[in-house]
Amino acid sequence: MMSFKNQGISVIVPAYNEEKAISGVIDNLNNFFKDYKHEIIIVNDASADKTAELVKSKPVRLINHPYNKGYGASLKTGVKNSKYDWVLFFDGDGQHQAEILQPVLEKIDQFDMVVGSRVEYKGPKSRMPGKKILQLIANVLVDKKIPDLNSGLRVVKKDLFLKFVHILPNSFSLSTTITLAFFKEGLNVGYVPIHIQERKPGSHSSVKYFRDGFKTILLILRVIMLFNPLKIFMPISLFLTIFGLLFSVNGIVIFGRMPNSGILIILTGVILFFNGLLADQLASLRREK
Repeated sequence: MMSFKNQGISVIVPAYNEEKAISGVIDNLNNFFKDYKHEIIIVNDASADKTAELVKSKPVRLINHPYNKGYGASLKTGVKNSKYDWVLFFDGDGQHQAEILQPVLEKIDQFDMVVGSRVEYKGPKSRMPGKKILQLIANVLVDKKIPDLNSGLRVVKKDLFLKFVHILPNSFSLSTTITLAFFKEGLNVGYVPIHIQERKPGSHSSVKYFRDGFKTILLILRVIMLFNPLKIFMPISLFLTIFGLLFSVNGIVIFGRMPNSGILIILTGVILFFNGLLADQLASLRREK
């Protein structure tokens, strides 16, 4: 494992109404990292319970949001206020135990980001179909099989995270976005199987599945438009052009002339092709900002 005794690691824990679990999470992390140079940053996202009060009594840094900004915003706040070159994201609901970090940290010399891939799904079964669909969409769009699209446990180089911070959302979709961004930029992403526990009693997920699922689909498309817009434009353009040609040939054979609708379909395909090229150039300029 890379030695953090000299280099250090910043552990970012987003917390929203986690009074039932946060004390145990902090104690668990401090015990695991006791022999290593580290800092633990708890970002309290305007909790309405005693989360902030409990954290104040612990040997950690506490950052309070004045109002609820979201999971992604909490992670961004933590990273921007961290002091070490590597940052670790660790959920505050008690599902993660620090002991599972050992195999994750052992791989960070080889990758730009290492993600804990959950081997057992602990959420409601009703969410499984939607998660599988999102997983399939992401796999197709990045041409890779992603073991876990939105795991909350990951360790990443701080400078690379900040490189993409301007496109990262404030919601739970941040995990999905940073994963796709790394893959599309050709960065090295490693996965390590992990087991998670049930949430602590009184701790619950604030993810609204249908709402956040729809937003995630839109987000995936937006990320691909930013990193590889031709992935969307080219297939549609090719389909319309071929369909328009076949439709036109059929019209010539049957009616002896090319139908206007066939010409329109072909032109639409050609226009989409050039729009794709333009979008690709604009995306390159935006990424360089």
